[in-house]
Amino acid sequence: MNTETRTDIEAAVFRRLLSHLDSRKDVQNLDLMNLSGFCRNCLAKWYSAEAQDRGEEISVDSAKEIVYGMTYDEWKQNFQK
Repeated sequence: MNTETRTDIEAAVFRRLLSHLDSRKDVQNLDLMNLSGFCRNCLAKWYSAEAQDRGEEISVDSAKEIVYGMTYDEWKQNFQK
């Protein structure tokens, strides 16, 4: 498999993960952290860090909007238990 195809597949898997997490708003970050060792906030921090490693400025808050599909405050107000 060439690098471009692998990157395309990995990007599609990431988008599918975000879609799956979006469909499971009942699953709290604490649940994810206890079961898997990472949560939505971790994904946002990793996203921001990888962007910065590539010379792009994406704040953790902006990355959270990508991961949550809304601001973190909106998500907490509407879905955090």
